[in-house]
Amino acid sequence: MSDQLKSSTDVLSEELRNALSRTPARLFAGRVGNGYSTATALQLRADHAAARDAVYDSVDLVRDFGMERVNRYGFFAVSTLAVDRPDYLMRPDRGRLFSESAEKKVLQECPLKCDLQIVLGDGLSATAVSRYGGQLLDQLWERAHYLSWKLGKPFLVNNCRVGILNEIGRLLQSKVVILLVGERPGLAQSESLSAYLAYQPQPQHTDAQRNLISNIHTQGVNLPDAAVRIINLSAVLMEKRCSGVQIKEEYANHLSRLVNQIKPRLHCDDD
Repeated sequence: MSDQLKSSTDVLSEELRNALSRTPARLFAGRVGNGYSTATALQLRADHAAARDAVYDSVDLVRDFGMERVNRYGFFAVSTLAVDRPDYLMRPDRGRLFSESAEKKVLQECPLKCDLQIVLGDGLSATAVSRYGGQLLDQLWERAHYLSWKLGKPFLVNNCRVGILNEIGRLLQSKVVILLVGERPGLAQSESLSAYLAYQPQPQHTDAQRNLISNIHTQGVNLPDAAVRIINLSAVLMEKRCSGVQIKEEYANHLSRLVNQIKPRLHCDDD
């Protein structure tokens, strides 16, 4: 009888281990008295610190993307009206508008009326953009180039909110604008990237005119899958000439065979 109980416990423990390996959630953490165990408490504090760092950190073009990539794309950085991170966090509206100097820089550097304009923004997780932004840009660029789309010069927006899409559309008049932006960090994941897509975004547009692919990170949507989904969806936006709630990602299925045939030379390894 004791052997049967032991075997049952072993099976249950293996099932729990398999379940826990599939999620970063704090399940079956246990307790000591009325509190967490020391290990759990320390990990919680470490994850909270990582989330705060993600919000308050910054993106540096050369440090995070490498000089070779900066030179290849002609990468440059601009800022919104938010003058620093505290201002950005307290005044979300300022993160949706370019400063005057930023507008001039964007118009000076970027071609108008491209098929696809890709922009990176630090958002609420500079860590996510630093880690994944350059690699995802490479894959998107390769796939879009294969489709013979006219591509705008990519750039970085500091202190960026999603609404900056509208200003980019107003200035550059691109068909589709993609914003790769850091998501709000949590205690389970502080390095998650989102891709917001909009067809000819304009100042009056809201989230209803945008599409989103989120949770891009090693434990979520991986970079090759994200690149395929983003390009598929971009193609649909161009075909339908709209974006937002009218467009569902499954509408892109009829183009997926074409896009999946693209064999990018680039991969997800760091430079």
